[in-house]
Amino acid sequence: MLKEFKEFIARANVIDLAVAVIIGAAFGKIVTSLVEGIIMPPIGMLLGKVDFSSLFLVLDHSKGVPASLADAKAKGIPVVSYGAFINDIVNFLIIAIVIFLLIKAVNRMRRKDPSMKDCPHCPTAIPIAATRCSGCCVELQAA
Repeated sequence: MLKEFKEFIARANVIDLAVAVIIGAAFGKIVTSLVEGIIMPPIGMLLGKVDFSSLFLVLDHSKGVPASLADAKAKGIPVVSYGAFINDIVNFLIIAIVIFLLIKAVNRMRRKDPSMKDCPHCPTAIPIAATRCSGCCVELQAA
């Protein structure tokens, strides 16, 4: 069983997945820092410092009407804190837009070389004028 476990761990895709998770977590911290520290403050100023996190709906009025969400939690009054959900949706949308813009910028930097084309038979990039693919050696029609 130990031998099988070693083989499983030694597979390239398991190691690649581990690296992807670690890089993804680090990238997530960068994106969160960018959104919370740079993007959200101006948006907050534009929206008049609106904070939805304190919005809630009291489910049981028999224990009194709380002045705030913290007061409701301290008194044990059941509430639906829908404001936190709205905040999380807004944060998600902003993070999604930021990631989209970052990916778009990276893709723009990685544009294909106009003097190259993809081989129709394999994933090799070859010069436009090539008559034979250097990767799979298939004969190509001249451009």
